[in-house]
Amino acid sequence: MQFSAAQIAMILSGTVEGNPDATVSAFGKIEEARQGQLSFLANPKYEDFLYGTDASIVIVNASLQLKQPVSTTLIRVPDAYSAFAILLEKYQQLQTQQLNGIQEPVYLHNTAVVGKEVFIGAFAYISEKVVLADGVKIFPNVFIGAGVSIGSNTIIHPGVKIYHNTIIGNNVTIHAGTVIGSDGFGFAPQPDGTYKKIPQTGNVVIEDNVEIGANTTIDRATIGSTIIKAGAKLDNLLQIAHNVEIGNHSVIAAQAGISGSTKIGNNVMIGGQAGIVGHLQIADGSKINAQSGVSKSIITPNTAVTGSPAYDYKAALRSQAVARKLPELEKRIIELEKLIQELLVKA
Repeated sequence: MQFSAAQIAMILSGTVEGNPDATVSAFGKIEEARQGQLSFLANPKYEDFLYGTDASIVIVNASLQLKQPVSTTLIRVPDAYSAFAILLEKYQQLQTQQLNGIQEPVYLHNTAVVGKEVFIGAFAYISEKVVLADGVKIFPNVFIGAGVSIGSNTIIHPGVKIYHNTIIGNNVTIHAGTVIGSDGFGFAPQPDGTYKKIPQTGNVVIEDNVEIGANTTIDRATIGSTIIKAGAKLDNLLQIAHNVEIGNHSVIAAQAGISGSTKIGNNVMIGGQAGIVGHLQIADGSKINAQSGVSKSIITPNTAVTGSPAYDYKAALRSQAVARKLPELEKRIIELEKLIQELLVKA
Protein backbone atom coordinates (compact mmCIF):
# COMPACT_ATOMS: atom_id res chain seq x y z
CA MET A 1 0.00 0.00 0.00
CA GLN A 2 1.21 3.47 -0.89
CA PHE A 3 0.34 6.73 0.78
CA SER A 4 1.14 10.27 -0.32
CA ALA A 5 2.47 13.06 1.85
CA ALA A 6 -0.89 14.83 1.50
CA GLN A 7 -2.77 11.76 2.75
CA ILE A 8 -0.42 11.28 5.70
CA ALA A 9 -0.63 14.96 6.62
CA MET A 10 -4.43 14.68 6.62
CA ILE A 11 -4.29 11.71 9.02
CA LEU A 12 -1.91 13.55 11.35
CA SER A 13 -3.39 17.05 10.94
CA GLY A 14 0.07 18.12 9.82
CA THR A 15 1.47 20.53 7.24
CA VAL A 16 3.34 19.41 4.12
CA GLU A 17 6.58 21.18 3.30
CA GLY A 18 7.76 19.98 -0.09
CA ASN A 19 6.09 17.65 -2.60
CA PRO A 20 2.56 16.68 -1.46
CA ASP A 21 2.51 13.91 -4.07
CA ALA A 22 5.61 12.15 -2.67
CA THR A 23 4.64 8.55 -1.84
CA VAL A 24 5.85 5.94 0.63
CA SER A 25 5.08 2.26 1.17
CA ALA A 26 7.38 1.38 4.09
CA PHE A 27 9.10 2.78 7.17
CA GLY A 28 12.79 3.37 7.81
CA LYS A 29 15.15 4.89 10.37
CA ILE A 30 16.26 8.35 9.33
CA GLU A 31 19.93 7.31 9.11
CA GLU A 32 19.11 4.28 6.92
CA ALA A 33 15.90 5.13 5.07
CA ARG A 34 15.66 4.75 1.29
CA GLN A 35 13.47 6.20 -1.43
CA GLY A 36 9.85 5.19 -0.90
CA GLN A 37 10.21 5.03 2.89
CA LEU A 38 8.78 7.23 5.63
CA SER A 39 10.87 8.30 8.62
CA PHE A 40 10.67 10.75 11.51
CA LEU A 41 12.91 13.09 13.51
CA ALA A 42 12.12 13.64 17.19
CA ASN A 43 15.52 13.50 18.91
CA PRO A 44 17.73 16.55 18.12
CA LYS A 45 20.90 14.44 18.15
CA TYR A 46 19.74 12.80 14.89
CA GLU A 47 19.08 16.10 13.11
CA ASP A 48 22.23 15.91 10.96
CA PHE A 49 20.81 12.79 9.27
CA LEU A 50 17.85 14.84 8.05
CA TYR A 51 20.01 16.77 5.60
CA GLY A 52 21.34 13.64 3.89
CA THR A 53 18.50 11.15 4.26
CA ASP A 54 17.11 9.33 1.24
CA ALA A 55 13.68 8.98 2.86
CA SER A 56 10.89 10.27 0.64
CA ILE A 57 8.97 11.76 3.58
CA VAL A 58 10.10 12.71 7.09
CA ILE A 59 7.80 13.69 9.95
CA VAL A 60 9.30 16.50 12.06
CA ASN A 61 8.26 18.76 14.90
CA ALA A 62 6.57 21.97 13.80
CA SER A 63 9.10 23.92 15.88
CA LEU A 64 12.15 22.54 14.02
CA GLN A 65 14.35 25.28 12.53
CA LEU A 66 16.25 23.92 9.51
CA LYS A 67 19.99 24.60 9.43
CA GLN A 68 20.19 23.95 5.69
CA PRO A 69 17.91 22.92 2.80
CA VAL A 70 16.55 19.34 2.64
CA SER A 71 15.75 17.20 -0.38
CA THR A 72 13.02 15.19 1.33
CA THR A 73 9.38 16.17 1.84
CA LEU A 74 8.62 17.19 5.42
CA ILE A 75 5.38 16.84 7.35
CA ARG A 76 5.35 19.20 10.31
CA VAL A 77 3.32 18.17 13.36
CA PRO A 78 3.26 19.28 17.02
CA ASP A 79 4.94 16.06 18.23
CA ALA A 80 6.80 13.96 15.65
CA TYR A 81 7.28 10.97 17.96
CA SER A 82 3.59 10.68 18.82
CA ALA A 83 2.58 11.24 15.20
CA PHE A 84 4.87 8.46 14.00
CA ALA A 85 3.44 6.17 16.66
CA ILE A 86 -0.07 6.89 15.34
CA LEU A 87 1.01 5.91 11.82
CA LEU A 88 2.67 2.70 13.01
CA GLU A 89 -0.48 1.79 14.91
CA LYS A 90 -2.67 2.38 11.85
CA TYR A 91 -0.27 0.36 9.70
CA GLN A 92 -0.40 -2.52 12.17
CA GLN A 93 -4.18 -2.33 12.26
CA LEU A 94 -4.33 -2.59 8.48
CA GLN A 95 -2.17 -5.70 8.60
CA THR A 96 -4.20 -7.44 11.30
CA GLN A 97 -7.53 -6.47 9.74
CA GLN A 98 -6.61 -8.57 6.73
CA LEU A 99 -6.52 -11.69 8.93
CA ASN A 100 -9.90 -13.39 8.90
CA GLY A 101 -11.31 -16.89 9.17
CA ILE A 102 -10.28 -20.07 10.92
CA GLN A 103 -7.21 -21.97 9.81
CA GLU A 104 -6.85 -25.72 10.11
CA PRO A 105 -6.24 -27.60 12.30
CA VAL A 106 -7.97 -25.74 15.14
CA TYR A 107 -9.96 -27.10 18.10
CA LEU A 108 -13.06 -24.94 18.52
CA HIS A 109 -15.58 -26.19 21.08
CA ASN A 110 -19.15 -26.19 19.83
CA THR A 111 -20.28 -23.96 22.73
CA ALA A 112 -17.75 -21.22 21.88
CA VAL A 113 -19.21 -17.95 20.55
CA VAL A 114 -17.22 -16.35 17.72
CA GLY A 115 -17.96 -12.81 16.49
CA LYS A 116 -17.48 -11.22 13.09
CA GLU A 117 -14.11 -10.84 11.34
CA VAL A 118 -12.37 -13.08 13.87
CA PHE A 119 -9.12 -14.82 12.98
CA ILE A 120 -8.03 -18.08 14.64
CA GLY A 121 -4.62 -19.40 13.64
CA ALA A 122 -3.63 -23.03 13.19
CA PHE A 123 -3.19 -25.27 16.26
CA ALA A 124 -5.13 -22.91 18.52
CA TYR A 125 -7.34 -24.52 21.20
CA ILE A 126 -10.59 -22.73 22.06
CA SER A 127 -12.35 -24.34 25.04
CA GLU A 128 -16.01 -24.53 25.98
CA LYS A 129 -18.10 -21.39 26.54
CA VAL A 130 -15.35 -19.09 25.28
CA VAL A 131 -16.60 -15.77 23.85
CA LEU A 132 -14.57 -14.06 21.11
CA ALA A 133 -15.98 -10.63 20.22
CA ASP A 134 -15.81 -9.01 16.79
CA GLY A 135 -12.34 -8.47 15.32
CA VAL A 136 -10.43 -10.70 17.75
CA LYS A 137 -7.19 -12.11 16.30
CA ILE A 138 -5.90 -15.38 17.76
CA PHE A 139 -2.49 -16.39 16.41
CA PRO A 140 -1.26 -20.01 16.15
CA ASN A 141 -0.62 -22.24 19.18
CA VAL A 142 -2.76 -20.18 21.56
CA PHE A 143 -4.67 -21.96 24.35
CA ILE A 144 -7.87 -20.36 25.66
CA GLY A 145 -9.49 -22.04 28.66
CA ALA A 146 -13.13 -22.59 29.50
CA GLY A 147 -15.33 -19.57 30.08
CA VAL A 148 -12.82 -17.01 28.86
CA SER A 149 -14.25 -13.79 27.43
CA ILE A 150 -12.21 -11.67 24.99
CA GLY A 151 -13.37 -8.22 23.87
CA SER A 152 -13.40 -6.72 20.40
CA ASN A 153 -10.24 -6.08 18.39
CA THR A 154 -8.01 -7.80 20.93
CA ILE A 155 -4.87 -9.49 19.57
CA ILE A 156 -3.46 -12.65 21.15
CA HIS A 157 -0.01 -13.48 19.76
CA PRO A 158 1.45 -17.00 19.28
CA GLY A 159 1.87 -19.33 22.22
CA VAL A 160 -0.17 -17.35 24.74
CA LYS A 161 -1.92 -19.44 27.40
CA ILE A 162 -5.11 -18.03 28.95
CA TYR A 163 -6.58 -20.06 31.82
CA HIS A 164 -10.27 -20.52 32.56
CA ASN A 165 -12.66 -17.68 33.42
CA THR A 166 -10.23 -14.91 32.48
CA ILE A 167 -11.95 -11.72 31.29
CA ILE A 168 -10.15 -9.61 28.69
CA GLY A 169 -11.45 -6.27 27.44
CA ASN A 170 -11.39 -4.46 24.11
CA ASN A 171 -8.28 -3.44 22.15
CA VAL A 172 -5.93 -5.48 24.32
CA THR A 173 -2.63 -6.81 22.94
CA ILE A 174 -0.96 -9.84 24.55
CA HIS A 175 2.44 -10.84 23.19
CA ALA A 176 3.93 -14.28 22.60
CA GLY A 177 4.47 -16.74 25.42
CA THR A 178 2.54 -14.88 28.10
CA VAL A 179 0.57 -16.93 30.65
CA ILE A 180 -2.56 -15.42 32.16
CA GLY A 181 -4.51 -17.02 34.98
CA SER A 182 -2.03 -19.59 36.24
CA ASP A 183 -2.33 -20.46 39.95
CA GLY A 184 -1.18 -17.90 42.49
CA PHE A 185 1.66 -18.92 44.79
CA GLY A 186 -0.41 -19.89 47.81
CA PHE A 187 0.84 -22.54 50.25
CA ALA A 188 0.03 -22.88 53.96
CA PRO A 189 2.92 -24.08 56.18
CA GLN A 190 2.05 -27.20 58.20
CA PRO A 191 3.32 -28.26 61.67
CA ASP A 192 5.42 -31.04 60.13
CA GLY A 193 7.30 -28.57 57.89
CA THR A 194 5.39 -29.35 54.71
CA TYR A 195 3.19 -26.96 52.73
CA LYS A 196 -0.47 -27.39 51.84
CA LYS A 197 -1.61 -25.83 48.58
CA ILE A 198 -4.33 -23.19 48.88
CA PRO A 199 -6.71 -23.56 45.93
CA GLN A 200 -6.72 -20.49 43.68
CA THR A 201 -10.39 -20.07 42.84
CA GLY A 202 -10.44 -16.51 41.45
CA ASN A 203 -9.64 -15.19 38.00
CA VAL A 204 -7.83 -12.45 36.08
CA VAL A 205 -9.55 -9.35 34.67
CA ILE A 206 -7.77 -7.29 32.03
CA GLU A 207 -9.56 -4.08 31.10
CA ASP A 208 -9.57 -2.15 27.80
CA ASN A 209 -6.48 -0.87 25.95
CA VAL A 210 -3.96 -2.86 27.97
CA GLU A 211 -0.74 -4.14 26.37
CA ILE A 212 1.17 -7.07 27.87
CA GLY A 213 4.66 -8.02 26.70
CA ALA A 214 6.12 -11.41 25.87
CA ASN A 215 6.63 -14.13 28.50
CA THR A 216 4.88 -12.24 31.26
CA THR A 217 2.92 -14.20 33.90
CA ILE A 218 -0.22 -12.94 35.62
CA ASP A 219 -1.56 -15.21 38.37
CA ARG A 220 -5.23 -15.78 39.07
CA ALA A 221 -6.58 -14.57 42.40
CA THR A 222 -7.03 -16.83 45.41
CA ILE A 223 -10.52 -15.33 45.80
CA GLY A 224 -11.84 -12.51 43.65
CA SER A 225 -9.75 -11.12 40.79
CA THR A 226 -6.26 -10.08 39.82
CA ILE A 227 -6.99 -6.85 37.92
CA ILE A 228 -5.05 -4.98 35.22
CA LYS A 229 -6.94 -1.74 34.73
CA ALA A 230 -7.55 0.18 31.52
CA GLY A 231 -4.57 1.62 29.66
CA ALA A 232 -1.87 -0.17 31.68
CA LYS A 233 1.27 -1.17 29.76
CA LEU A 234 3.26 -4.19 30.95
CA ASP A 235 6.67 -5.09 29.54
CA ASN A 236 8.18 -8.52 28.87
CA LEU A 237 9.15 -10.97 31.60
CA LEU A 238 7.03 -9.64 34.46
CA GLN A 239 5.60 -11.58 37.41
CA ILE A 240 2.23 -10.28 38.61
CA ALA A 241 1.07 -12.31 41.61
CA HIS A 242 -2.41 -13.24 42.83
CA ASN A 243 -4.89 -10.52 43.79
CA VAL A 244 -2.61 -7.72 42.56
CA GLU A 245 -4.31 -4.65 41.11
CA ILE A 246 -2.52 -2.43 38.61
CA GLY A 247 -4.09 1.00 38.10
CA ASN A 248 -5.11 2.87 34.98
CA HIS A 249 -2.26 3.88 32.65
CA SER A 250 0.47 2.50 34.88
CA VAL A 251 3.62 1.20 33.16
CA ILE A 252 5.97 -1.55 34.36
CA ALA A 253 9.33 -2.32 32.74
CA ALA A 254 10.86 -5.75 32.18
CA GLN A 255 11.79 -8.24 34.90
CA ALA A 256 9.87 -6.47 37.66
CA GLY A 257 7.92 -8.55 40.18
CA ILE A 258 4.85 -7.62 42.22
CA SER A 259 3.90 -9.85 45.13
CA GLY A 260 0.40 -10.89 46.12
CA SER A 261 -2.40 -8.47 47.03
CA THR A 262 -0.37 -5.32 46.36
CA LYS A 263 -2.41 -2.46 44.89
CA ILE A 264 -0.67 -0.25 42.33
CA GLY A 265 -2.31 3.13 41.77
CA ASN A 266 -2.97 5.04 38.55
CA ASN A 267 -0.17 6.46 36.37
CA VAL A 268 2.54 4.65 38.33
CA MET A 269 5.92 4.06 36.65
CA ILE A 270 7.95 1.02 37.75
CA GLY A 271 11.47 0.49 36.41
CA GLY A 272 13.05 -2.76 35.29
CA GLN A 273 13.96 -5.43 37.86
CA ALA A 274 12.11 -3.63 40.64
CA GLY A 275 10.56 -5.82 43.31
CA ILE A 276 7.50 -5.00 45.42
CA VAL A 277 6.53 -7.10 48.43
CA GLY A 278 2.98 -8.19 49.10
CA HIS A 279 0.00 -6.38 50.64
CA LEU A 280 1.31 -2.85 49.91
CA GLN A 281 -0.40 0.27 48.59
CA ILE A 282 1.45 2.26 45.91
CA ALA A 283 -0.02 5.75 45.52
CA ASP A 284 -1.06 7.32 42.21
CA GLY A 285 1.79 8.80 40.18
CA SER A 286 4.55 7.03 42.11
CA LYS A 287 7.86 6.45 40.33
CA ILE A 288 9.92 3.42 41.36
CA ASN A 289 13.45 3.38 40.00
CA ALA A 290 14.96 0.31 38.32
CA GLN A 291 16.21 -2.45 40.67
CA SER A 292 14.47 -0.88 43.66
CA GLY A 293 13.14 -3.11 46.43
CA VAL A 294 9.90 -1.70 47.83
CA SER A 295 9.09 -3.10 51.27
CA LYS A 296 6.70 -0.42 52.57
CA SER A 297 3.60 1.24 51.16
CA ILE A 298 3.98 4.53 49.30
CA ILE A 299 1.07 6.61 50.54
CA THR A 300 1.94 10.08 49.15
CA PRO A 301 1.01 10.54 45.47
CA ASN A 302 3.76 11.38 42.94
CA THR A 303 6.55 10.13 45.20
CA ALA A 304 9.77 8.91 43.56
CA VAL A 305 11.82 6.20 45.29
CA THR A 306 15.01 4.28 44.61
CA GLY A 307 17.31 1.75 46.25
CA SER A 308 16.84 -1.45 48.20
CA PRO A 309 15.08 -0.95 50.48
CA ALA A 310 13.61 1.87 48.43
CA TYR A 311 13.38 5.36 49.88
CA ASP A 312 12.96 8.96 48.70
CA TYR A 313 14.71 9.48 45.37
CA LYS A 314 16.30 12.88 46.13
CA ALA A 315 17.45 11.76 49.56
CA ALA A 316 18.95 8.64 47.97
CA LEU A 317 20.90 10.76 45.49
CA ARG A 318 22.26 12.91 48.33
CA SER A 319 23.27 9.76 50.22
CA GLN A 320 25.06 8.44 47.15
CA ALA A 321 26.91 11.74 46.78
CA VAL A 322 28.03 11.58 50.42
CA ALA A 323 29.05 7.93 50.06
CA ARG A 324 31.42 8.81 47.24
CA LYS A 325 33.14 11.29 49.54
CA LEU A 326 33.58 8.87 52.46
CA PRO A 327 37.31 8.15 51.81
CA GLU A 328 38.05 11.88 51.76
CA LEU A 329 35.93 12.46 54.86
CA GLU A 330 37.72 9.64 56.68
CA LYS A 331 41.08 11.20 55.87
CA ARG A 332 39.92 14.59 57.17
CA ILE A 333 38.57 13.05 60.39
CA ILE A 334 41.90 11.32 61.03
CA GLU A 335 43.74 14.61 60.46
CA LEU A 336 41.35 16.41 62.82
CA GLU A 337 41.86 13.74 65.50
CA LYS A 338 45.64 14.19 65.23
CA LEU A 339 45.28 17.95 65.48
CA ILE A 340 43.02 17.65 68.54
CA GLN A 341 45.52 15.26 70.15
CA GLU A 342 48.38 17.70 69.53
CA LEU A 343 46.35 20.57 71.04
CA LEU A 344 45.55 18.50 74.12
CA VAL A 345 49.23 17.64 74.60
CA LYS A 346 50.22 21.32 74.32
CA ALA A 347 47.50 22.28 76.79
